[in-house]
Amino acid sequence: MALYQRGSIGPEVSKIQTRLRELGLYLGPIDGVFGGGTEVAVTAFQQANALVVDGRVGPQTWAALFAGAEIEKPLIANKPLEFRCMALTGAFETNRPFPDCFAGLSGDFDGQGISFGVLQWNLGQGSLQPLLQEMDTNYPQVLQGIFDRDHPVLQAMLRASREEQLAWARSIQDLRRFVLLEPWQGQFKALGRRQEFQDIQVKFGTALYEQALALCDTYGVSSGRAAALMFDIKVQNGSISDLVRAQIERDFKQLDAPGDADPGGLKEVARLRIIANRRAEAANPRWVEDVRIRKLTIANGEGTVHGNYYNLEEQYGIALSPTAVLA
Repeated sequence: MALYQRGSIGPEVSKIQTRLRELGLYLGPIDGVFGGGTEVAVTAFQQANALVVDGRVGPQTWAALFAGAEIEKPLIANKPLEFRCMALTGAFETNRPFPDCFAGLSGDFDGQGISFGVLQWNLGQGSLQPLLQEMDTNYPQVLQGIFDRDHPVLQAMLRASREEQLAWARSIQDLRRFVLLEPWQGQFKALGRRQEFQDIQVKFGTALYEQALALCDTYGVSSGRAAALMFDIKVQNGSISDLVRAQIERDFKQLDAPGDADPGGLKEVARLRIIANRRAEAANPRWVEDVRIRKLTIANGEGTVHGNYYNLEEQYGIALSPTAVLA
């Protein structure tokens, strides 16, 4: 049963916020993030309509908000596990919920010129150019419609040298804040919201997802959380070194034998926590705790990353139960 509460994210929350604003109860941004302001507005609505006052939107409150309609499940719950893992990592990478994470856009804060999309492909490493080129090849009219008079400039940039591409990227942004200038900011955001470009992003993320599934097999984990954790490791950290693997396997030996029953997935969670902690400890000392918090949020199924609360099952449909993909 769907339930939206503080920490929930996504288009369904935007719909709740929009309705509460229409009723004059919510004055905050329509950002798809169920924060304190949304909770206060929901509470006020419940009080005014003789509903149970808990600040959460379940079936009864949803029906009262939307003329008796049945509560909607999170849109992302119907997507393949690969897409959901990508959206979760994208939310971490861009600090934006689904679907806005697919339009995540950053300037040259890290020397990569422009980072764009759910996995922050960038010009500096040459990972963004293939996505833009495929979009221009397969959907030229869509790309032209978005970038209009700037479309030829974008095409010329893709044909230029890496040095010229980075120089161009820096010329269209505020280098003090690393924010793209208009109209480029809006144009890239519009591109990221197009289904065609989201499909291209998923296509280019498939190789990483397949490598994540291989890691799940290597470490004997088989849940949706396991796929999400390994995918996040592939994106944020690259892989797991032989040294870290040896540490993980040593820690695993302190758990029950692999063939033993695992009621409630307790052993699976213990394994995921070991992987999360050991991979975090191998990160750059400056980022160890940041990596640890992010990875343990996945292993535990919930947590707060960069100030945003995540519940993997409620928000992304990523559960602890074994998944057929990993069977």
